[in-house]
Amino acid sequence: MNSSLNLSPYKQQVSAMFDCRTNYDKGNFHPKLAHQLVEYAQLCEGQNVLDVATGTGLVAIEAAQIVGSPGKVVGVDISSGMLELAQQKINALRLKNIDLQLGDIETIQLPENYFDTILCCAALIYMENIPTALHQCYRFLKPSGTIVLNGFSQTAFVTTQVLIKVVGKYGIELLSPNEPTGTEQKSYELLKNAGFVEIEIKTEQFGEYISLSQAKRWTWEDILQFPLYSPLLQLSDSQLLQLKDDYFSELEARVRDGKIWNDITTFWICGRKKISRFSMSSSTNKLPYSTKL
Repeated sequence: MNSSLNLSPYKQQVSAMFDCRTNYDKGNFHPKLAHQLVEYAQLCEGQNVLDVATGTGLVAIEAAQIVGSPGKVVGVDISSGMLELAQQKINALRLKNIDLQLGDIETIQLPENYFDTILCCAALIYMENIPTALHQCYRFLKPSGTIVLNGFSQTAFVTTQVLIKVVGKYGIELLSPNEPTGTEQKSYELLKNAGFVEIEIKTEQFGEYISLSQAKRWTWEDILQFPLYSPLLQLSDSQLLQLKDDYFSELEARVRDGKIWNDITTFWICGRKKISRFSMSSSTNKLPYSTKL
């Protein structure tokens, strides 16, 4: 539990979950997503960038290498464990243009009209109030600044789809964690409702055939610790044991020729802050001291 921030019980769960994810950088999935997000952002030297839910710094570090010493990257996250891993990498690379801050994007205080670009990789679904988080991002962007983030289809990830199917037999209805960005239209509406214009959505398939052992890497313990699946804890111990058996049996039933199709339909979501007389007059080019660790 994170005692340094005033977090809701849900956010405390999210923070604790990520504090324990020491293997986040292993494999190529998260690094690939981060790299592609930075590519879509088309960053330039000298820009100021905010990386929301920076985690282990995958996006922030690549962004910092692009904007160079004239630019600045601020990485914000509610997980102190993730930030510690990010800082270790930053120190090893001797990067001087990244500031990490333990903070909640929904409540954090940063200067308005400051950042050229705001990035958020695979983290929108973990936010308790997505509209509030996006309105915050809108405030922090410069006029004509851009936000670039990604989300997943409501059909993404076979383990999620299997769990949603089997848990229905126990009188619990689970929505996909990806429901907020579940379709192109939903992704578009999220940014539109926050005030963004020139919104573009690009769909890309990252799915692949995986082995049963790969599917089982998301363990039952992982499922029970996932904050968005807390309704499962309403079940008795015996029901949870039966649900566990049903879950793995359904996974095994999906094996074809030794493989399972794992859909990862990904939406790349870009928007721009519109220019207004007020936002131009209130812009600033200095970060407050409090943003430094």
